[in-house]
Amino acid sequence: MQWLFLVLAGLAEVAFTFCLGKAKQAVGAEAISWYLGFGGCSALSFYLLNLSLAQIPLGTAYAVWTGIGAVGTAALGIFVFGDPLTGPRLFFLSTLIGSVLGLKVVSS
Repeated sequence: MQWLFLVLAGLAEVAFTFCLGKAKQAVGAEAISWYLGFGGCSALSFYLLNLSLAQIPLGTAYAVWTGIGAVGTAALGIFVFGDPLTGPRLFFLSTLIGSVLGLKVVSS
């Protein structure tokens, strides 16, 4: 169950970075709504990360959480916000995914 909490925490991290990206593009009340979404997703992410620490070592949990957040945010940047997809970027994102999966395997 702790690994599920950790994955959900990583996805909530992606959600809060999405909210930041949308807030940057918005003005007025719409921006405030996105900032509120950022706050809620941040709180949820940290709460779920904390729950995962009941059985997952801190270093492993933090690395996996940031890895999910980094890869998810990079994907959002590419597919939603128009960031460039280059060969080196794809290579390093792939190695990051492999590292996160490797941590899961050796931490089971």
